[in-house]
Amino acid sequence: MNLDEYSRQLLTESDAVNMLYRNPDADIKHLQLDDVAKFNSACRLLHIDLQLSTSATLDCTPNQYHKQNQQNWHIPSDYATFDIAKWCLDQCATDAQLQRVGKELLLYQERDMMSLLCFLRYFVETMRVNNIVWGVGRGSSVASYVLYLIGVHKIDSMYYDLDIEEFLR
Repeated sequence: MNLDEYSRQLLTESDAVNMLYRNPDADIKHLQLDDVAKFNSACRLLHIDLQLSTSATLDCTPNQYHKQNQQNWHIPSDYATFDIAKWCLDQCATDAQLQRVGKELLLYQERDMMSLLCFLRYFVETMRVNNIVWGVGRGSSVASYVLYLIGVHKIDSMYYDLDIEEFLR
């Protein structure tokens, strides 16, 4: 999968055409394509009456774009305003856990990711209420003890002595 500088997925012309074959009514005007000219050429060859203009450019930096998107999450206000730091610290039973959670929370705060933690808590609780199964853990995120407490994954990073720096570089 290719991503642009804003981390938006760039589809190949083949991916976009396959999407249209599966759902001819799909609104693909806002898709980001690797090569719009190649997509338009593929549509002509397949006798699909559709031509796209070049992909949208944004008038902001990638950091501004991500900040704007974080403000648009559909999350109940009681989760959006939830004191996730206090909740995480309240889950700790030992001084070592308090130290680890405190360190991680500072790293999340430095990166302006506290709203993401609130969203993840909402997301995990919604999956639990609806009996949705998710994975045990994947990639470097398992190095986060805070994500373990929230329930994003089931890997106790303190037990396995995983360094949070592996996740939050």
